Amino acid sequence: MTARRTALRLGLEADAWTLVWGAAAAQLAFAVLVWIHGESPRAMTALLFEGTWGSAYGIGQVLFKATPLLFTGLAVHVALRAGLFNVGAEGQLAVASLAAAAVGAHLPHGTPALVALPIVALVAAAAGALWAAPAAGLRVVGAHEVISTILLNRVADAFVGLVLGLGLAQASSVRTAPVVPGARLSRLDRFVHPLAGSAASTAIVVAVLGVALALWVLPRTRAGREAELVAQNDEACRAAGIPVAWRRAQALLFSGAIAGLASLATVLGYKGYFEQGLGSGAGFTGLAVAILGRGRLVGIVFAALLFGTLAQGGLAINAYVPAEAMEVIQGVVIVVVALADARLRAWLTERLRAIVVLGRGDA
Repeated sequence: MTARRTALRLGLEADAWTLVWGAAAAQLAFAVLVWIHGESPRAMTALLFEGTWGSAYGIGQVLFKATPLLFTGLAVHVALRAGLFNVGAEGQLAVASLAAAAVGAHLPHGTPALVALPIVALVAAAAGALWAAPAAGLRVVGAHEVISTILLNRVADAFVGLVLGLGLAQASSVRTAPVVPGARLSRLDRFVHPLAGSAASTAIVVAVLGVALALWVLPRTRAGREAELVAQNDEACRAAGIPVAWRRAQALLFSGAIAGLASLATVLGYKGYFEQGLGSGAGFTGLAVAILGRGRLVGIVFAALLFGTLAQGGLAINAYVPAEAMEVIQGVVIVVVALADARLRAWLTERLRAIVVLGRGDA
């Protein structure tokens, strides 16, 4: 028991330092990029803070932008636990958003929230899982999930555009009809008045509770524990009778379902309908959230808020520095956090040593 507690404490300390390094890397990269564009890092930092955490509206917008990232970050983490890399959360979210909006718009107008919300949420999760199913099936026969999920993202773009064009979109638009009132999630400003005008909704409460529940449940279920073992050594798992292929497929399906639930933030908590491009980028940023979050509740929430701050901050300083600079900062954070992982450092060290040995042998 003492050894387990010590390992847990050391793990938490390592995760905390990872978050610190990630935040420091973001600040340093921001200062350099601002300086390159001829602006004062101090002035731009003040402007960024004013447009994000320095005002009630800014806080609301950061929370809004962080909400879908909590879902997609969790989705990527679920796949990572099984040794898989779900790059398809972008497409899974797009298809699920379309499905949720379509079903929500065709429910009877007077459907109560206690009925409408669960129905639309289940549809979103099912659509996300369904879009991940081809990648799960291909992984069973040996095809790498990175390739298949990337391809499915492109197919999702075409599929969504096709379905909207075939009549699901309203006339002369690229958006669906609004969902019924019972399928909408309340804005946060209804309960926190200073957030008035921001797009933050109660979806963020659902997202945080969902992340906490999933992180608590997964290690306590047989499927969750076996998926993690598969990631460590699939050959040993086969010898022990664990259904390796099925556990991997389960992880991808569950990951797709969670990615689909991100539509709760974009469709039900924000627009009230789906339009082409809604939620774009949340799936890819979810990769960064999962890497930075390292499977911890605090880590995933912190990472989602960090990238939500960068997204909103990019709009706040867009008149002086291109908003695309924030994407560069995201990349820097990912690289720094990845290098902070002891396993990756060991792998790189091993490869570098092999290269040096080979070089000496050639000489």
